[in-house]
Parts: sequence; C-alpha cells; structure tokens
Amino acid sequence: MEKLEKDILGILSEDCRYPAEKIAVMLGETEARVKSAIASLEARGVIVKYAAIVDLDGEEEECVEALIEVKVTPQKGFGFDGVAEQIAQHGEVKSLYLMSGAYDFAVIIEAKSLKSVSRFVSDCISTFDCVLSTATHFILKKYKIEGASAHASEGERRLSVQP
Repeated sequence: MEKLEKDILGILSEDCRYPAEKIAVMLGETEARVKSAIASLEARGVIVKYAAIVDLDGEEEECVEALIEVKVTPQKGFGFDGVAEQIAQHGEVKSLYLMSGAYDFAVIIEAKSLKSVSRFVSDCISTFDCVLSTATHFILKKYKIEGASAHASEGERRLSVQP
C-alpha cells in the first residue's frame, strides 16, 4: 500500500464525510489522484463500508447489544470459515471475529430486548452441531465507540452546586 493510500485511510478513519476535494487539499494532492486512490481502495476491499458511529443510549428506542463468545469444533474441509459464514447470515449479527483464547468467536449482536438476545443464542447459535459452548455478555454502557468518546465525562455533565 502506498503512502497516499495510507494517508487517505487515516483521514477517512477519522471522518468518512470528507469529500475527495478536501482530502486532496489536506494532502497536497490532486483531486483526481485522491479519487483514483479511494476507488482503488474500495475495489480491493480495503474500504469495506462508510458508516456513522451511532450512540442510542439517550434515545427512546430500546436496543440491546451483546457480545457472545462461541466455542466451536471447526467443520471438516471448511475450518472456522464455514461456521463463521453460517453465523454471519443472521441479521442480528453486527460483527463477527475469530479470536484466540478460550473461545473461538466473538459475536456482537443487536436485538430489541434481553429476551430476543436469549432467543437468538438458544434458537440460532446453540443449534449448530459444531457449537460446544457460549457465554453471553450484555453491553450496559458505551464509553468509547470506534475511537470516539460516547459521552461527555461526568465532570462536564454535572452542574456546579457552589455559589
């Protein structure tokens, strides 16, 4: 990967809303060269998706997120990839990672309720023949999301009671 591509990725990682013309100015490059580099990064699958970081904690809409650790026996001929493909097909799954350690997969899901998460684990994940065990952890509060602070610190939110 060339330096220009690395620089562009750094900028887009901070804020993916920057247009190519602004990135070009920031890097001292031509807009055409920046657009070409971005197109190449997208075509090669380096840039997978542009997304907004969302924090719904203060909103009315209820949403439950959970991290599910899954221990599996790899499938013959497919290894972990076959299992991952099956798990990833479910709409509740937001992220799926192959991990080292006690569990093989970390699955992050989003559902409407605790019961929905429970149902997903019991009706979907645990029904795979290769699944040996699971451990579900509910995300109670987010402090930092994808490198961005989710909330102002307590000191910034509290009003002073001193005259």
